[in-house]
Formats: sequence, C-alpha cells, structure tokens
Amino acid sequence: MVIDWVGEAERIRADLVERRRELHRFPELAFQEVRTAGVVARTLTDLGMEVTTGVGKTGVVAVLEGAHDGPTVLLRCDMDGLPVTEATHLPFASETPGRMHACGHDGHMAISLGAARLLTEHRDALHGRVKFLFQPAEEIARGAQAMLDEGALENPTPEAAFGLHLWSELPVGTVSVTEGAMMAGADSFKIVVQGSGGHAALPDQTRDPLLAGAQIVTALQSIVSRNVSGLDTAVVSVTMFHAGEAQNVIPSEVTLQGTFRTFQPETHALVLRRLGEIATGIATALGCTAGVESYQVAPPLLNNAATNERLREVFSELRFAKPLKLIDNYRTMAAEDMAVILNQVPGTYLFVGAGNVEKGITYPHHHPQFDIDEDALPTGVALLCAALADRLTGE
Repeated sequence: MVIDWVGEAERIRADLVERRRELHRFPELAFQEVRTAGVVARTLTDLGMEVTTGVGKTGVVAVLEGAHDGPTVLLRCDMDGLPVTEATHLPFASETPGRMHACGHDGHMAISLGAARLLTEHRDALHGRVKFLFQPAEEIARGAQAMLDEGALENPTPEAAFGLHLWSELPVGTVSVTEGAMMAGADSFKIVVQGSGGHAALPDQTRDPLLAGAQIVTALQSIVSRNVSGLDTAVVSVTMFHAGEAQNVIPSEVTLQGTFRTFQPETHALVLRRLGEIATGIATALGCTAGVESYQVAPPLLNNAATNERLREVFSELRFAKPLKLIDNYRTMAAEDMAVILNQVPGTYLFVGAGNVEKGITYPHHHPQFDIDEDALPTGVALLCAALADRLTGE
C-alpha cells in the first residue's frame, strides 16, 4: 500500500500548529524539561505506545510496534529551550521570563509527535518498529550522551537513525540531505593567564596578565587565517574575558573562554595544538604563564551515504503542492549532539527550511525574534514519515 504522506501531514496541519504553539509558550532549559517531557509522554502513551520517562534525567523513549515483524528504526527529537528573553510579540510568545524556544525545538516536537500519530494510524503497514527518542539538553550538547549512557539505544537496538532540524537560513520548501560532515564538531576551551598584579599607576612593577590576555585573543585569530588550509575551514571564537575588580588595580589573573569548530580530525588536532602554543608562548613572552583546558562538546555530525542516497529517492517521489527543493551540500559550523547518536547508528539528519522573507521570518537561530514558518511543520512530518516507513516496508 502506497501512503500519501504529504496528504496525511496536511490533514493534521491545524493540530501541528496548535501543538507547536502550546510548546512554544512554556520553554524549559536543559535537563529541566519536566513539563515538556510530560506533554510528550502523555501524547505517546495516548497513542498506545510503551513509554519510558526519566531517561538521561528528563528524556522520553517510546516504541511503536508495527503489525509485522521487522527492523527497528530510530527517530530522535530535541526538547530544550534557551536562556533568551523573547521579543517576537507573538500571541503565543513564551510565558516564562528569560526562556525561549529560539532554535525551533518546539517545532521539532510538534513534527515528531505528528509523525508518531500518523505512523500509529498506519501501523498495519509497518514491518518492524519505530523507536522515538525525545532528548533533553541539546543546547548544551549533553543530552544525547546522557540518554545513551542509560541504554536509550538498547532493547531494541535500531539499525538506522533519523532526525531533523528546522533551519531559518533555508527557505520553507527546502530540505538538505548532505553528504558526510554536515555540522561541525564543537570544542570549548578555557585559558587562565597568571601574572603579578599591582597598582595601575605602576605597571612596571607588575606582570600584566590583562595585556597578555588581550594579545592572546588577537593572535588566536591567526589560527584560521594562517594555519588552516584555505581548502578546509574552522572557527575560533573567544566569547568570555574575565579580569579585575577595580579600575585602579592590575589583576593577577585573567580567564578567557570560547569555542572552536572543525569538520576534520586533522584540523581539530591542528587548532588544539596551536591554541596551546599561542597562549603559552605569548604569556611567557610577557612574563606570565598560561594554562589551557579544552573538552569536546560534540563531534562532527556525519550523515551516512547509503541512507542519504535512499532518502533522496524517497523524497523525490513525494508530491507536495509546491515541488520540494532538495539540496545536498548545505553545511554549517553549528554543532549538534545528534552526532553522538549517528556515531553509534548509521542514519541521516535533515535540515528542513523554515525561513520566509515575505513573512519577515528571517531572524537567525538563538535570536530573541527567531520564528519559523509553520508551513514547515507538515513538510517535516511528511519527510519523517516517508523516511521511517520506507525502512519498514517488509522488503
């Protein structure tokens, strides 16, 4: 039986919009998604699924059993919001001060719950099962590993994994199925420069860590411009600089923090090495010392070539009112801990266009005025249902 997933998704459009707006009003931060997880768990339970809560602290896992025996496929969805004060003035704007769904996770949940509903309605056609993983703490890139540490990929173990991200930089009606490294790996770093403080009027009697820190910030920009090949790419950003407590005192210590992003392991090693060399070298030259700490937040997100190829065939057969624009080369230096899951299970992560210049939906992710074109909701449902059902045809 051939199911018209586009038509089915359009049938529940009003419910998708209502669900997205309800979730948007009550954002919760990483590992605090208690209300959100409750809404997700109740919805999946009402669909008749076996639901497990509290996985990775606030994560939800559910299994939809098809009518026939077959493999297990995974659908992953993130749930957390951001510490951003919303400035959209939408009628369904956040009701929690200082909290906002500024990255589209409200839409992701609406889409994934919509897909769960439609797949449940068509379970008689499914050979196998769908494992739904609703993940906390994506914004701090710790939720995926927390769920995996508590067995989220076990009993049953999926053979393929899928997920999507609504993306405001792409126009609605666009979907990206990108080969290989689609999102960069992210590392955080901390540099502590130690000197010898003193009176600001007598700098010759000090070893000024502020001066060293400022020069380190500038010199770190040479890593990308002078060490990374022009055929490769990387980002190094210092985002925090803490020093001093009084305007007439040169402090004894300065702390710098930031992030760097890379796609390739060799580039990662290069940036990490140069980070240490520059920090310690400049600090030493100015009579100070520097200690460097770093840790990987998330590895690069790698899509599976075979899964990608099959999805392109499946998506090309979907009949949207306006033809879907399928692209295969969209990459971003943003990171995503879906990468942790795709390191364990082959699969594909989609970018689904959610921007619309004509509607003024152009603000970037994490911006106080971020929004999505809700036309992307049924599009996302149709794409996910088609992708999952294709793996459960019994062929």
